[in-house]
Amino acid sequence: MDEQWMPGNKRELMSAIEREWKLLMDVVNKLTDEQMTKPDAGGWSPKDNLAHLSEWMNVLMGVHMDHRPSHEVLGVSEDAVKDWDMEVINPILLERNRNRSRQDVLDELNQVYEKLTAKLEAMTFEDMLKPRHADDPEKRPLLLWILGDTTDHFAEHRKTIEKAIKG
Repeated sequence: MDEQWMPGNKRELMSAIEREWKLLMDVVNKLTDEQMTKPDAGGWSPKDNLAHLSEWMNVLMGVHMDHRPSHEVLGVSEDAVKDWDMEVINPILLERNRNRSRQDVLDELNQVYEKLTAKLEAMTFEDMLKPRHADDPEKRPLLLWILGDTTDHFAEHRKTIEKAIKG
């Protein structure tokens, strides 16, 4: 398993986030309406992937950065998030967003991205290096969640979309 890349400062982090965002948007902006709504083998359309990214950027801000209860941030029952099982949570989010229009999903995606990047810009890099949970025995920094819900997630879903449209 490869060691995760970690930025050395906030400028490197923000540059990496912007780079992956731009790569994602370059792919998305080339999609036709038909391509945007065509499900892949797993049943997810590119539009579904983008709505998913919005949901998880909101989780990053609400749960991981602001420490709000996950069920409130996600707008789901406490039971849905009690084990933090993606096999339970992601299908709920998929169904909730499935019938939204392309424009609605893109508008929200861009708004959430702008809100997140502004929130990150307002933070110090030192705060990002602090443990996400005070009681975490591994003392994992918030930065891991930031990368997981931005650069890593953008790249993962860009590749998924590219594979589906080549498909």
